[in-house]
Amino acid sequence: MALSQYDVLIVGGGPSGLTTALYLARFRRNVLVVDDGNSRAVKIPRSHNMPGYPEGVMGAELVAAIRKQAAHYGVGFQSGRIVSQRKTEQGFSAELQSGEEIAARELVLATGASDIEPPMPYFMDAVRCGALRYCPVCDGYEVIGQMVGVLTDNAHGIREALYLRNFTHRLKLFFTQPFDLSAEHRLALQEAGIEIVEHPVDSIRQWNGDVVLRCGENESRCDSVYSALGMRVHSELAQDADLDDDGYIQTDAHQMTNIEGLYAVGDVSQGLNQISVAIGNGAKAAASIHLALGRAWK
Repeated sequence: MALSQYDVLIVGGGPSGLTTALYLARFRRNVLVVDDGNSRAVKIPRSHNMPGYPEGVMGAELVAAIRKQAAHYGVGFQSGRIVSQRKTEQGFSAELQSGEEIAARELVLATGASDIEPPMPYFMDAVRCGALRYCPVCDGYEVIGQMVGVLTDNAHGIREALYLRNFTHRLKLFFTQPFDLSAEHRLALQEAGIEIVEHPVDSIRQWNGDVVLRCGENESRCDSVYSALGMRVHSELAQDADLDDDGYIQTDAHQMTNIEGLYAVGDVSQGLNQISVAIGNGAKAAASIHLALGRAWK
């Protein structure tokens, strides 16, 4: 099978990968985006903190708009999943699940991260209606004054509950399994007025517009529940790059990893997990890649 060759191969078609592609195409580079269609951004019901959208924007609508813009400038797209990549003398070679190989001088990983879902039936329906949320930075504003539960199995969830105290004083902390709260954490939660539900959650369901959490013999009703169970960082293709303790790919100020020519943008490269940050990552990476490639072809 012939080896397809490009200036830049971008793995992932979310906001960061698409922005990288858009900029590079306008820099007159030959770019291919390989996308498996699983961008985390597509699952966002409506983002209200994306600049330029006073009424908010659906994640799928935003991604489709950036993709259309990138295609307008000649970005190539291919559906599929990259399963491996390796450094070569000319740059990089990546293999699709189908067995096809793609060669590129520079490689950008925009593979993202995904939320660890709670044990809740029809959880995507709950996400769409706002009963289940993942990001207090994105939509803490939408739960002002509401009864909010935070579901976790780790200390990060405790920090998230304290963070949400800025939006509502009606908060309960739930655990998916027995968790030994430190005296320091317990005191901080108590001082913030956050109720601690000691018994682990047995079940979660939606009922009459509420989220109902059963904990032993008791039930709690919340307007919304934040799932703070952590993230799966999709950094498998960065097997030779440096990762931080949470699995995010480490990069320099221009989004390049410790491997020359290998870049990482968006949720896979840092922990804030914001669309606006991902878009900024893409712009920075593209500018750096353009300079690294040298003069564009005439």
